[in-house]
Amino acid sequence: MRIARVITSGGVTTVRVDDDGSFIPVDDPYAAFAGGKEPQDAAEPVQGELAPPCTPTVVVGIAQNGPGHASPVQAWLKSPRTVTGPGVTVRLRRDAGQTVAEAEVAVVIGRDTTGLTAENAHDYVLGITAVNDLSSPDRAVVDPRNFESKSGEGYTPLGPWIDTALSLDADLPMALFADGVARAETSAGRLPMTPRECLAYVAGWTTLGPGDVVMMGAPHSQAPVHAGETVEIVIGDLRLSTPTS
Repeated sequence: MRIARVITSGGVTTVRVDDDGSFIPVDDPYAAFAGGKEPQDAAEPVQGELAPPCTPTVVVGIAQNGPGHASPVQAWLKSPRTVTGPGVTVRLRRDAGQTVAEAEVAVVIGRDTTGLTAENAHDYVLGITAVNDLSSPDRAVVDPRNFESKSGEGYTPLGPWIDTALSLDADLPMALFADGVARAETSAGRLPMTPRECLAYVAGWTTLGPGDVVMMGAPHSQAPVHAGETVEIVIGDLRLSTPTS
């Protein structure tokens, strides 16, 4: 199932995206997940614009999960207030050096992660979405904790929806395009530490809950971008577009 959130005239509505692209309101997907079932249709199709597919309380980034890292992975926190939806224009900071876009698998947590291990991680995951982890890596010289480099307004485009059918173990194609030109192409299979292992690592230190997001890292899936370009992140069949200014 493809679960999204849509901005309608009556407010934000949780929907499933039908095969024909229509938005069909559904019951709370997290309550349904906790009950071991899929959410049921709740109303007639609606019209609107896509919002971020979830509203995380916690956004976790996995660092050092890419090529050339000799040290173990670590996790860091990104403000959930940087989350924005598909198609929303993001203004790149002019005072932080080069901006880099990173195409990453984003795992959306379905329930309290108490008891999560690498072996049973799929039992805690609602699904997978795409994320563009926009960054200002030049700030790392003075900001080793990633606060400044990751805190730009709108620097976490997320979406377009959560695909509940995607497996944590899938070697999903990953690509980054700017103005239609491929800047990076790779796959999730090149992550040195698997999504299962990353989730177990994070859950071993802090409890996550419904709607929280873990970004899995960028294995050769990042590239510099410039103001005015439209960045597209491709994770499997998920395509997340972000204009910049």
